[in-house]
Amino acid sequence: MKIAVVGTGYVGLVTGTCFAEVGIDVTCIDIDEKKIANLHKGILPIYEPGLEEMVSRNVEKGRLHFSTNLGEAIRGCDVAFIAVGTPPGEDGSADLKYVLAVARGIGENMTDYSVIVTKSTVPVGTAAKVRAELEKALEKRGAAIEFDVASNPEFLKEGAAIDDFLKPDRIVVGVASERAEKVMRKLYKPFLLNGHPIIFMDIPSAEMTKYAANSMLATKISFMNDVANLCEIMGADVNMVRRGIGSDARIGTKFIYPGIGYGGSCFPKDVKALIKTAAENGYDMQVLRAVESVNENQKSVLFDKVSRHFGGELRGLKIAVWGLSFKPKTDDMREAPSLVIIEKLLAAGCTVTAYDPVAMEEAKHSLGDSITYAKDEFATLIDADALLVVTEWPDFRAPNFEVVGRLMKQKVIFDGRNIYEAKELKALGFAYHCIGIKTDHKEPALS
Repeated sequence: MKIAVVGTGYVGLVTGTCFAEVGIDVTCIDIDEKKIANLHKGILPIYEPGLEEMVSRNVEKGRLHFSTNLGEAIRGCDVAFIAVGTPPGEDGSADLKYVLAVARGIGENMTDYSVIVTKSTVPVGTAAKVRAELEKALEKRGAAIEFDVASNPEFLKEGAAIDDFLKPDRIVVGVASERAEKVMRKLYKPFLLNGHPIIFMDIPSAEMTKYAANSMLATKISFMNDVANLCEIMGADVNMVRRGIGSDARIGTKFIYPGIGYGGSCFPKDVKALIKTAAENGYDMQVLRAVESVNENQKSVLFDKVSRHFGGELRGLKIAVWGLSFKPKTDDMREAPSLVIIEKLLAAGCTVTAYDPVAMEEAKHSLGDSITYAKDEFATLIDADALLVVTEWPDFRAPNFEVVGRLMKQKVIFDGRNIYEAKELKALGFAYHCIGIKTDHKEPALS
């Protein structure tokens, strides 16, 4: 089979590379000439563990190609994926101008029957708009070419995207014809040999599945953060509570770790988009509005702990920050809690020195030179009044705390991801604050 993937961002590049990995001929297209030129040199626009090696391997074997020429790539292809961005508008709705522009371009250049697949996260009803753009473009050409439109949402976790694609929990495909289903089943056959399920459904249901899945995961995170905040007030230990509820098979252990809020390219955008879609159709997503509110408030929790510890007197303090990306194993800074925390620290008169294993260059787009970027995690600590652990990179999980203490001016740690043991740090003379555990361990007063 021959396929085209339009868009070489996170979703498009992972999708195209993983299809090439199983022997399919893939061309990835982007209008950004510099990005395509870099890809030809082996320079990737994103960080994802294992992706650089996989891209290089499939380019060498002649299965993966990069181009800025949409028309050339589309002609004769069996499946064309639309994997361009759908940035949120000011009102939270998904902006479909890039998706629809690609649909027009495909309609202007396709020569044979093809299945046009929306891989981007798009609201319910987008496939119908894509079909309309294709039909208009073909009509303008006077070309009677058959095609199908399908929806194939992605469920990739940044930092584990390759495994998620090659060994998926499920593959969801929305189709409107048997012919499209047959093509998509053939395309995904290499991924089904190990028993991974493919679920065919109508197109609107497939479009809704993506938003519903991300919104459910975001709900679990915000719920647990709400519980963590109450635990801290009442003197309960959120880590114990998490273990207690996580053992219930109906709840499970995933996405119930307390922290400082979710970020990234998916959860914030998709929650907003689903709230907006509901509002446009006369329905109020009350639970999701609360999820969003809890998440925004949670991003300030760590700063509030810093402020309380120092009695509100933060001007002139030097703060070390470990981790900038919204989660480990990615350089994605979109909606990262670190941005909110650092902005508040700077506004309060602190100086900030930060280290992240891969996200510092990306962070500079948002933070510029307002902070200092260190060569490693220990360099951030020199004469620091406090350490804030913002992203739970493996590099930070077991540092030499004796060295940490010697480097710091004041031995104070604010752990936004609950990766350390309070007893261990207190025994070493640190003041330690985390999420969902009352640091003075006093029992709550009974009313």
